Amino acid sequence: MTDTNTGLTDSLDELARELDREHVFHSWSAQGSPSNLVIASGRGTRVWDHSGREYLDFSSQLVNVNIGHQHPSVVQAIREQAELLTTIAPSTVNLARGEAAKRVAARAPAGFRKVFFTNGGADAIENAIRMARQHSGRDKVMSTYRSYHGNTGAAIVSTGDWRRVPNEFARGHVHFFGPYLYRSEFWATTPEQECERALQHLRRVIEAEGPSSIAAVLIETIPGTAGVLIPPPGYLAGVRELCDRHGILLILDEVMAGFGRTGRWFAFDDHDVRPDLITFAKGVNSGYVPVGGVIISDPIAATFDERVFPGGLTYSGHPLAMASIVAALDAMDSEGIVEHARAIGEAEIGPALTALAERHAVIGEVRGVGVFWAMELVADRATREPLPAAAMGRVKAALVDRGLLPFVQDNRIHVVPPCVVTAEEVAEAMAIYDEVLSTALD
Repeated sequence: MTDTNTGLTDSLDELARELDREHVFHSWSAQGSPSNLVIASGRGTRVWDHSGREYLDFSSQLVNVNIGHQHPSVVQAIREQAELLTTIAPSTVNLARGEAAKRVAARAPAGFRKVFFTNGGADAIENAIRMARQHSGRDKVMSTYRSYHGNTGAAIVSTGDWRRVPNEFARGHVHFFGPYLYRSEFWATTPEQECERALQHLRRVIEAEGPSSIAAVLIETIPGTAGVLIPPPGYLAGVRELCDRHGILLILDEVMAGFGRTGRWFAFDDHDVRPDLITFAKGVNSGYVPVGGVIISDPIAATFDERVFPGGLTYSGHPLAMASIVAALDAMDSEGIVEHARAIGEAEIGPALTALAERHAVIGEVRGVGVFWAMELVADRATREPLPAAAMGRVKAALVDRGLLPFVQDNRIHVVPPCVVTAEEVAEAMAIYDEVLSTALD
């Protein structure tokens, strides 16, 4: 790169920052504190700014770029579809839409034939809730406090974290505590106790709310933003049994955990559970074009054979998104990407994070599966006091400064690279984590 070119690309980075500061309103942000991180291009697990500075992406952006950046077959499929037909009304029949729905449904359990496409995960949640209420004739939706379901009306109120509180405008939402042994709400000391007591807690909340008033229990199969909280054995099956006992539908939110993130097509494939509705987005096409959806069990779909479903979106089943789904799922299948995610989690990521925890007392717990992991950082291992926000800010800045894009949430570093990450890239990232945890907290 010549000095002239270097100057030009540096100018492009600064132009991007200037335009962003002047005109872009960012989500979940105080607008007076803009980010300086510019991303201009990407490939596989890496991204670059205009001047060529490289970052290893261990965030998968928002835990959605499962197939990696700029997968050539997915890019080509979008290009070919754009040349054929860029958009069409959702009321029409379109081959790309049918092919995408067929591939999505093929990964679900038997008895799920229909797919309703949305623009993303949040409106997938909205429509799953709508279907559950319409089908059951009931109103209430139960979800956990440690959860994130999206930033639209019912989705944000279903969410359990702080973002719900300034947005509580939707009706009929009830929250309960799910299992989280490291910070147990139930004074549990073993996974078995945590499972039993969490289910007893849920049973009592259902009884107190009135079972006949509850349309659905909505839970992330593995709560992601809340901390990659792997449910203890038997918990999801226990939730299913409680739902069946009271005629309540079970909605599993697979928006973040689905399509390869756990090394399975769906996270619930590791658990003895069959939901009634499955929401998805993110990994189904790695976010190349905005898309999400609901996979609908046959009995719920049949509810609307003669009754009009009171929901719809202008871009439901958008052709560009559909083409990207077909190409992404075909590539993931033919290239063994889901299986690779499982294997690299077991052989590389899990052991490396365990070794990091042995070297750094600031790591209170490591947990995860596939390419879906979290390091929980603490000020004191004995008390499990979370590492303060200021210290987490220093950790995040130090990681970025060393060329690694992290996913940092509260007192955790989520280790969530694309499913195509290699052993060498895992080792590279672990060396950066190691260095930062050794120096940034002094």
